[in-house]
Amino acid sequence: MMQVIHNFHFLRPFWLLALLPALGLVLLVLRRQHAHIGLRDVIAEHLLKHLVTGNESKHRLRPAYVLLVFWVIATVAVAGPSWKKEPSPFSEDTSALVIAIKVTPSMTAQDIQPSRLERASHKIKDLLDQRPGSRTALVAYAGSAHLVMPFTRDATIIETFALELSPDIMPEEGDQPAKAIALATQQLKKNKQPGSILLIAGAIDPGQIIALKEHRENTGIPVHILAMAADKGIHVPVDSPPAPPLDQSAMKKAADAAGGTLTIVSPDDRDINALNRRIESTLIDTGQTDEGETWDDGGYWLVPFLVLLSLMWFRKGWVVTWG
Repeated sequence: MMQVIHNFHFLRPFWLLALLPALGLVLLVLRRQHAHIGLRDVIAEHLLKHLVTGNESKHRLRPAYVLLVFWVIATVAVAGPSWKKEPSPFSEDTSALVIAIKVTPSMTAQDIQPSRLERASHKIKDLLDQRPGSRTALVAYAGSAHLVMPFTRDATIIETFALELSPDIMPEEGDQPAKAIALATQQLKKNKQPGSILLIAGAIDPGQIIALKEHRENTGIPVHILAMAADKGIHVPVDSPPAPPLDQSAMKKAADAAGGTLTIVSPDDRDINALNRRIESTLIDTGQTDEGETWDDGGYWLVPFLVLLSLMWFRKGWVVTWG
């Protein structure tokens, strides 16, 4: 709701000047319709009602009032009220998204079944299902970052490559999300389309906070984090690789530093629903919109009200007295 209020404006604001003569016109009509009021000083009240026509007591809703309402609504409609944008048919339907996923031994932990890495692949599929036709790229990182798949509209390819990710294929051990974010930023700039970055990890090295802040200050591209880890105390299979439990405070600090939001993985689709909303809303808040977008003219929604008010003039005797 606040976003609607923030975006509300008129496409043709100069038409609002038509409200000034409308007000003057209605005042003139009312003055003439009530001209007999001044006669009350010289004519008795019980005689006056038989000597004048157009007694205002007959109609609580006077034609002049309806005229004023009609004029105001018509003026607002012509001025073009707008509060949202509509994409051009020649522009992209949805914003771009680069998914950077951590691929380290800790991501094979089974505190989240079947494992953090496999669950991350499933969540990627669920997210892309909510973003049909969007352009998505995939980055894998550990001690180094690598482009797994450049931008594509084929969600199946992204899902397939995400399922094949394994710590064994990563050439360098470590935890360098800043490198993954830098690579993702590079892809977005090459793509020349507004977008954001999704970082999927079980934990983020606190030493990366400074680099995340620098990214936010230098690019303004939001980095959302999907925390792929379970809380402390969750039963973990004996053969599960060791991994630290979820440190929500540290992950939230990293998300704030990167200018994005934090979403905690859930067993259902609540996390993906929330994540998708946050991605889209952050794009609006940061002013990232498609070049082909135009403001939607909401004046057309007022036309039915004008039609209904016009029907009042078909009532017998319902006219505005001008003299």
